[in-house]
Amino acid sequence: MSFPRTVLSYTAMVALLGVGFGLWCVIAPGEDRRREQVKNLHGLNPVTMEETKKRNFQLMQALEEAAATNNNIARSRGPLK
Repeated sequence: MSFPRTVLSYTAMVALLGVGFGLWCVIAPGEDRRREQVKNLHGLNPVTMEETKKRNFQLMQALEEAAATNNNIARSRGPLK
């Protein structure tokens, strides 16, 4: 009685795995769609790249100013002076 149940459970698991793989293949984007997504990545836009560079520069400036002072700016309530 145990052998048929084991075979049935393994068959059900393999069938479920097959259904999951089939759904994944149907839902996954095709090669053309993937290329389109890579072309339109958020970070590859020149405007976005400039904004990111500017934000990184401002962050580095703030870190350099914080490193130059002996004050604990994490506890201060106002802008750096």
